[in-house]
Amino acid sequence: MFTGIIEEIGTVISAKPGGLTVAAGDILKGLSLGGSIALNGVCLTVTSLQANAFTTDVMAETLKRTNLGMLKTGDRVNLESPLVLGGPLGGHLVQGHIDAAGRITSIRWDGEAMLVGFEAPPEVMRYVVEKGFIAVDGVSLTVVARDAGTFQVSVVAHSRRNTIIEKWQIGDLVNLEVDIIAKYVEQVNQPRGTGITADFLREHGFSVS
Repeated sequence: MFTGIIEEIGTVISAKPGGLTVAAGDILKGLSLGGSIALNGVCLTVTSLQANAFTTDVMAETLKRTNLGMLKTGDRVNLESPLVLGGPLGGHLVQGHIDAAGRITSIRWDGEAMLVGFEAPPEVMRYVVEKGFIAVDGVSLTVVARDAGTFQVSVVAHSRRNTIIEKWQIGDLVNLEVDIIAKYVEQVNQPRGTGITADFLREHGFSVS
């Protein structure tokens, strides 16, 4: 579990099919073999540790759903270590399980605020609400506007300086993870069953003809 508060920007030093090696700094102190790290919002397992870098495996399914397959040597990436129980929750609960990739459709300025628009598929947009949370490339952001197929966030200067957001361009593919609370609320509100069924009775040892 993560919070969407990026701790460090890493640099890809090797991008091969099935694996990434990333140069990093202070965040390495908290990593261990087999531990987790969020890279551009994707929860990955650390498979190797070096003095100034770490390596992770990347599964084919992850490459399909995210922008990790587009990374190349020299690219910068957002890094976050897992939430420590009892630690501060500065953003929102982020699992590191990407729902889909979206695309940047607009970038404009409103004073010091950077307003970024995204196009997202229906399976994401159904959970996007104005003033709600969404993780974009692992960054916890607040939705300021939405319509049927797009949404917009406002990014403050601190977030821009301390993440890869400053490098975003129109047309870029980004990783999207919706607020897990929205999914639970939807599940709770699903229609319940119609009571005791024949399958229920069989499951509990009753003979039903």
